[in-house]
Amino acid sequence: MRENFRREGDDSQGSSPSPGQRLRSLLNAHSVAGQVFALELVLAVVLAVVAVLALFFQAEGASMQEARQRSIVGAQTFAHAPGTLAAMRSANPTAQLQPQAEAARKGSGVDYIVVFRPDGIRWTHPDPRLIGKRVVGATLGPSLHGKMHTTTLTSAVGPAVNTTVPVIDKNGSLVGLVSVGIRVERTTQRVVHQLPLLLGSAAGALLLVAGGAALVNRRLRRQTHGLHPAEMRRMYDHHHAVLHAVREGVLITSSDGRLLLANDEARRLLDLPPDADTERRRVADLGLDPQLTALLASGREATDEVCLAGDRLLAVSVRPTAPYGGPAGNAVTLRDTTELRGLAGRAEVAQERLKLIYDAGLRIGTTLDVARTAEELADVAVPRFADVVTVELLEPVLRGEEPEARARTALRRMAVRGAPEAAAIYRVGDVINFVPGTPMATGLADGRPVLVKDLRRSDEWRRQDMAGTQRVLDAAIRSLIAVPLQARGVVLGLANFWRDEGSDDFDEEDLSFAEELTARAAVAIDNARRYTREHTTAVTLQRSLLPQTLPEQSALEVAHRYLPAQAGVGGDWFDVIPLPGARVALVVGDVVGHGLHAAATMGRLRTAVHNFSALDLPPDELLNHLDELVSHIDTDEARAAGHAAGSGLDGDEAWPGSFGSDTEEVRAQEMIADGSRTGITGATCLYAIYDPVAGRATLARAGHPGPTLIRPDGSVSFPDVPVSPPLGLGGSVPVETAELTLAEGSRLVLYTNGLVENRERDIDTGLELLRAALAGSADRTPDQICSAVLDAVLPAHPSDDIALLVAHTQLLDPSRVAEWDVPSDPAAVAHIRSACLRTLENWGLERIEFTTELILSELITNAIRYGTQPIRVRLLYDRTLICEVSDGTSSSPHLRRAAATDEGGRGLFLVAQFAERWGTRYTPGGKVIWTEQSLDDGPREAAPDSDDDILDQWDDVPAL
Repeated sequence: MRENFRREGDDSQGSSPSPGQRLRSLLNAHSVAGQVFALELVLAVVLAVVAVLALFFQAEGASMQEARQRSIVGAQTFAHAPGTLAAMRSANPTAQLQPQAEAARKGSGVDYIVVFRPDGIRWTHPDPRLIGKRVVGATLGPSLHGKMHTTTLTSAVGPAVNTTVPVIDKNGSLVGLVSVGIRVERTTQRVVHQLPLLLGSAAGALLLVAGGAALVNRRLRRQTHGLHPAEMRRMYDHHHAVLHAVREGVLITSSDGRLLLANDEARRLLDLPPDADTERRRVADLGLDPQLTALLASGREATDEVCLAGDRLLAVSVRPTAPYGGPAGNAVTLRDTTELRGLAGRAEVAQERLKLIYDAGLRIGTTLDVARTAEELADVAVPRFADVVTVELLEPVLRGEEPEARARTALRRMAVRGAPEAAAIYRVGDVINFVPGTPMATGLADGRPVLVKDLRRSDEWRRQDMAGTQRVLDAAIRSLIAVPLQARGVVLGLANFWRDEGSDDFDEEDLSFAEELTARAAVAIDNARRYTREHTTAVTLQRSLLPQTLPEQSALEVAHRYLPAQAGVGGDWFDVIPLPGARVALVVGDVVGHGLHAAATMGRLRTAVHNFSALDLPPDELLNHLDELVSHIDTDEARAAGHAAGSGLDGDEAWPGSFGSDTEEVRAQEMIADGSRTGITGATCLYAIYDPVAGRATLARAGHPGPTLIRPDGSVSFPDVPVSPPLGLGGSVPVETAELTLAEGSRLVLYTNGLVENRERDIDTGLELLRAALAGSADRTPDQICSAVLDAVLPAHPSDDIALLVAHTQLLDPSRVAEWDVPSDPAAVAHIRSACLRTLENWGLERIEFTTELILSELITNAIRYGTQPIRVRLLYDRTLICEVSDGTSSSPHLRRAAATDEGGRGLFLVAQFAERWGTRYTPGGKVIWTEQSLDDGPREAAPDSDDDILDQWDDVPAL
């Protein structure tokens, strides 16, 4: 045996070879030891060369990395340094930034620090001549989008690194950029200085490796007995140690589909018989899965194809052995991926659940509508989590109310997804009362989700409706999760998730996920409920504050429209107010904002306008008084808010009883904390008075759009009415009026800015649309005009309230108007009284002659006694009989009860007793005392009992 391992040149046993022989034996390239020695020498030389090159490139890379870091640090430090942003925003950035940049450049050792504007114009540069010029050759795209950008440049002195950092303002806008550059030292120069040491170290290492290799190879030669490589290959051709040591299954198959080799792991994974490879069985006879058998028998290459082997999933790779010098066949590797697949599946499910939660946050609660939010929950969950979803809400939630705790309230179905609505037990809109003991009732009572894995085995679920639940089972629905919708501890409704037989049954993990998904939807539904409550309250308040019906009058035929904005009710209003003398006041106003405060503010202003109108003020004076009132209200509320903030009061103490929800209370506390106020700033108004006797309209406006006039011939115009500042902002600016003489049959159109102005179009475009809609409206009624205007001008999505008022003017018949001039002579009273009585007879009003005679006698006598010329009497025959006595003084009579000893003072008292209404209005030339009498001569409740009683009290009238 030993002879077989002896090589030529070996000495006899016991002989000692000479040093020369040992060296020749060591360098013999035919032996394994010689080949290994030669290889080690070559590797040592290569390693030495590689080490030198590696040191060279490492030095170059280190220099480059150091330059990048210094450039980045310098740019970021200067960009975020205190004062840099302020200097960029100053009037002369160069004066402040140039000294700082040069000082920073010299102190940090960089080559340049350049600060420039976003458009590339330099603020600083080491060469002052380049300041104010544009940066060239720089890539500014990423920096202009707010990102730091570092680039490597090649300059005349070598490579350089440049870093550009954007300077961002607090509002996110780009203010400027800072660029810092530094040159990279030439690496070869640094390496040249170290070259002698490097070469000496490499030579020493080479000698050390050569000596060690000689010792190792001498021992290797002794252990291998100088065998040639071919001889050693033959000894280890069929060694299987490696095959049985690996944790992967290994198969070798022949070209004809027979199993040549199988290691232990392959036997375990495939459950092979012990003699499967020794007997060279065919792969098709091993009883493997058909897919795996087909793959192994085909001979085609494969990489990690998943095949089933019993209850395992194997990743199978097939490679041919012929290209590597072996016999024709295939090498097959098998890896068990069952557990890995399970982990990957669970991770995939978790990732999908996270994505579903994210999508739910985006898609649920897009509107403040309770029904729409319930539908969005169902849309998100089907089919990614459940096959069918139904959502029911408690009845109080739909009305914006908060359900009472533990109170049994009916639910209304709001959404069904994943199944035809006709196949459901209850349809959308049906009212449901869940039977106690059912999963739904249990979930509502406990406030916890309920899981029913198999509905076929749940008798409790079937208590609700035996026939209906059977239809559900017939539709292959098998599993249920019922989750109460609750927010802030209050149950708002119920969400039911169903799966059919084509999906896995719900489990405990699904229960937790359904609870999380439903919790997000419940918050959105609660927000929508609160909005519904506030919106309903605001609508109710606003509807109660707007005119319910228009008053009866003969001067104008009026039609109106009011449309709230989509965002909620606001502060637009309109009004028609009858005035003395058959006149009518038209009012259109607007309070900026939406919600309860805007509606309440509108009510306050409307009441104020009614009160001022009762004083019969002209439009300019009325708007002046209204402006002063708004200013006082704003001042008082500002002081109240400041007092509450200074005294540390919470929202309820500052405005007791003014809030109806937690959201409003928080809102009030925030306003107190920052000193904000809730005044009427932003209100506008247009006030017009129409006199049907003269056919004249007097208008004034405070920050409000002007009127539109349609003449009887159909022409449309926009009269020029001087505009004053909005209410509360006028100060000392006087309000100007405009007078329009209107022919009978004219149409006066008043509106708020929401009709002609919105975010999508400017007011000029809106006015042109309004002009086009009103053109040719001469034959239309006011109601038809309102409808035509809204059809043509109304925006698709109104962002503001719209109030529209169309008034068709009418003139009082001249035959129903009578006037007389009265001289300053008491004897003229009888003559005027007689003329008035004849006029009443012509009008057919004999039944009120007596009371009219008394009223006119008192008013004319007082005018003659206390007034000045001109004195006039006018009778108007309208819905009532109007008596007007005017004179040239501004002193007004006052009603009082005369004492028994007084000689006068009873006349005005009697006027008040017999007239339905009476009053005084002031004119530029004096005053007018007017009365209105019903055309029915019915007795007044407080009138004297007889004519003698009347004459007894009217003792201050002179004898006529």
